[in-house]
This record gives sequence, C-alpha cells and structure tokens, in this order.
Amino acid sequence: MRNKNKVTDLPEFDMAEHLPDEQAIAEYLTVVLEENDPAALADALGTIARARGMSEIAKASGITREALYKALRPNAQPRFETVSRVCAALGVKLVAQAVHS
Repeated sequence: MRNKNKVTDLPEFDMAEHLPDEQAIAEYLTVVLEENDPAALADALGTIARARGMSEIAKASGITREALYKALRPNAQPRFETVSRVCAALGVKLVAQAVHS
C-alpha cells in the first residue's frame, strides 16, 4: 500500500529558488510575457528581484527597496520605466517579436 501525502504537508513552491542565472530568468519572463498580463509581469519581476536580492536590485535600478516591493507586488501595474529599470538591473531586456496568426 502506498503512503498518501497531504497537500498541506508538501513544501510551498517558490519560483525564486529556481532562477539560478540570467538564462533562467529570461525564459521565465518570456513565459510570463506570453500571458499578456501586466500584474503577472509585476509579480514575476518581484519574484526574480527576491531571488537576486531586493536590496541589490533596488540599488542597481535606482529605485528604493520599498518602492520596488510596492511596484512589484501581485496585481500591481508598474510603469514601463520601472519595468525597464528592473530588467536592466537583472541583466535582461524585453524584446519585441512578430506575432504570426
């Protein structure tokens, strides 16, 4: 007979623990961008900033740590300037790609 695990006994998944380098970050952002959801993008950038160290990203982007937490929380709608500065601090860039129907 197999042991059954309760869902409540499983560890909580944290995407921040699975972003070891810029390539993984870029792939994660690409998937999130395909959702076309600004709130999901803000949340993903927040997750990535936590993975890299929010204080470090704040310093590199020139945005206060508190402002980053506010701008990158779930359901936030950060300004493009904020997204751009955070991406630069993370070592990634957003690119346009033609959409084929």
